[in-house]
Amino acid sequence: MSEHERTAAISRETAETTIDLALTIDGDGDSEVDTGIGFFDHMLESFAKHGLFDLTVRCDGDTEIDDHHTVEDVAICLGEAFDEALGDKRGIRRYADRRVPLDEAVASVVVDVAGRPHYDFSGAFSQEQIGGFTSVMADHFALSLAMNAGLTLHAEVERGDNAHHEAEALFKALARALDDATRIDERRSDTPSTKGAL
Repeated sequence: MSEHERTAAISRETAETTIDLALTIDGDGDSEVDTGIGFFDHMLESFAKHGLFDLTVRCDGDTEIDDHHTVEDVAICLGEAFDEALGDKRGIRRYADRRVPLDEAVASVVVDVAGRPHYDFSGAFSQEQIGGFTSVMADHFALSLAMNAGLTLHAEVERGDNAHHEAEALFKALARALDDATRIDERRSDTPSTKGAL
């Protein structure tokens, strides 16, 4: 699969959300995002920018209830998009480890694009809310993304005293790790597994 083909478009409609999402893995970091949750839009734009992914997200969700369904369902669609765009994962680097600071906060992500969903999170957020975004939904976003993209993902908010910084460091670490792990290794023409498939 050439890099130019690593794109996907996902549409999902439930009683709670209606989502249209498009992803280009080998992009320029461009994004058009409208989820109805300002801070979540900011995080998705940051994710695209720092991962060099082109990302379009339109979500009409039941934000009058809270932010949970919107954040979770966008993460599900983004995970499905990564899985579809990566195809058989031929030639990818597969593993990555990124640690990102934002002022006083530090977050880290270790990822294996293995096709085996597993998620582990440690740390905490210093405040419960960031505007209309519930801080723990940053953790839940990463979980839902991992489960639907087939990632083994270990994430940690190592330190911080500002939930905005903590969540943003986490999204940026996730973006940088996924950028690294999904890059094509020009030395490799096969799928990076002794099994022959991921």
